Parts: sequence; C-alpha cells; structure tokens
Amino acid sequence: MTPVTEAAIPAELAAHSPGSAPHELAHLHAPSPGATATLIHDLRELFKVKVVALVLVTGWGGFYLGSMQSGISSVQRGLLDTLLGIGLVSAGAGALNETLERKTDARMNRTAQRPLAAGRFSLAQGIVAGLAALALGAWWLLLHTNLLTVALALLTAFTYVAIYTPLKRVTTMATFIGAFPGAMGPMLGWTAARGRIEWPGVALFAILFVWQFPHFMSIAWLYRDDYAKAGIRMLPVVQPDGWSTVVEALFYAVLMIPVSLAPWWLGMAGITYAVLATALGLVYLGYTIRFARILRATSEDESRRLARDLLKISVLYLPLLFTTLMLCAIARH
Repeated sequence: MTPVTEAAIPAELAAHSPGSAPHELAHLHAPSPGATATLIHDLRELFKVKVVALVLVTGWGGFYLGSMQSGISSVQRGLLDTLLGIGLVSAGAGALNETLERKTDARMNRTAQRPLAAGRFSLAQGIVAGLAALALGAWWLLLHTNLLTVALALLTAFTYVAIYTPLKRVTTMATFIGAFPGAMGPMLGWTAARGRIEWPGVALFAILFVWQFPHFMSIAWLYRDDYAKAGIRMLPVVQPDGWSTVVEALFYAVLMIPVSLAPWWLGMAGITYAVLATALGLVYLGYTIRFARILRATSEDESRRLARDLLKISVLYLPLLFTTLMLCAIARH
C-alpha cells in the first residue's frame, strides 16, 4: 500500500511570521479527505468483501440449520465467532488470490484498478495482509469451533489460492475445481455447529456447488474479451461460439432443481419448501434458457444484456433459496 504523502511545505511558510495561525501548517500536513476513502475502497477490493459477504450468508445458513439439528438456538455467540473466523479466512484467501493475479488483473478493464494491479499496494503488503487474515481466521476458528472446521477452512483456502488460481491460465477445468472451495461456506457453518460432516451439510454444499455454474457462465460470457486479453482460459475464450457455455449453464440449471430438493428428502424442511424451491429453480432455469439466446443474438449489446440478466437472477436466487429453507426449517421444528 502506497503511504499517503504529506504536502511539501513551501520555504516561505516554513519561516512563517509569529502572527501566522498554527492551524494553517497543520492543515497542510492533513491527508486528503479522499485518501481515507480510497484506502477503505482498496481494502474492500483486496479482501473481496462482496465475495466474503456471500460466504458469510451461506455459512450462517449452514450454522443455523446445523444448530437446529442439535436442538440448539441459532442465536448464540458461537454463530458470530464462526462467521468472524470464516470471514477472515475467506478474506485472506481473496487477498492472496489478488496477489497472484495482479499481472492478469492489470490487463482486464474490470480489474485493472484493483489495488495490487494498479500498484497502490505492493506485492509484500498483499502477501502479508492475506497471510495475516488467513492465520487470524484459522486461529479464531480453532478457539471457538473445532479442528474439523479449521482443517476444512484451510483446505478451502489452499484449493482456491494454490490450485484454482494458477489453473485459470491453463485449463477450462479450473472453473469446475474452483466450484469446490466456492461451495464450502455452508459446510463450514454446519461443521462448526455439529462438529462432523453429515448428509444435510453435504446437501447444502451441493446446492452451492451446482448454483455456481450458470452464475460463472454468465460472468465468463459477459467479460470474455477481458479474460482473453489476460490469457484466462474460460469456456467462452477457448470456444467463442458460445455452444459449450450455454450447454454447461443449462446442464447445471436443470440439475439445480433436484439438488435444491435434497434438504426436503433429508427431512430438513417440509413440502412447502419443496414447492417453493422448485418454483425458484424453474425461474433460474428459465433465465438460463433465455441466456441461450446468445447463440443467435444480433448485437453485442443484446448478448451482454442476456448474460447480465442471468447474472442478476443468479445473485437473487441463492439467498432466496437459503432464506426459504431456513424459514421452512423453523416451521418444521
């Protein structure tokens, strides 16, 4: 992180007369009002706060549902301690990811202004910040949860940073591999509450795993030119006609419906959840089918609009599904 430089004091002011107001010099030493806002923005970008927020929402869902299985109220200090630890580990992994991708980020329009890509943070600062958040989060989870949750959190961070991140420049399979750490939020919440891996926790993991693919494909299509410039091998870059992108999105959107019903099959929620989850899944599938129109779009604007609409729906679908599940689980218990 580049430190805020103080304004140089002109020589004539350095030799100011006794009658000069002291606060004038103090004002010259004060940082620019925008410097603090820039620093906060850069830290949010470095630690990928939006991604962390999604992890925390799903981790909360996993902890909440796991606590209900144990007959324990979900409103307890353990929830906040768990979310703090998960959030720190996720933030640390995000910072290390940006550190490794600083050069490719600099080539893409949408990421060129990230703090490491733009040179506002140094490589050493990115590494130290990432490792510090990762270590603090793991330590916090060790204090307040259990060894299983710590091990899973560290494995998730390792897979994301050391496997998924470099593979993005090698193979399109990186998307599939990246979906594993991307789906670990609810499993971490579940194991924090229950202390073991169980089928309901696996079902939550599966929901998030499958959800990611239409979401990923919409982003990949929307920013395919950026990915191509950076040498990232996303499906729309390797196969630009769009067929493989559409087929993968549709396959997982169809699969999303039975997978989202797994909590009902496992007795976590009743028939109301099954009906609502099916309805949400059909909406998600409908927008994914609509996304397939990129194959015959008559303009780039139309193509981008279709991808952006699927992206928006995917972001709405997941919290709606988890909220529905938690509310129906409360009603059932």
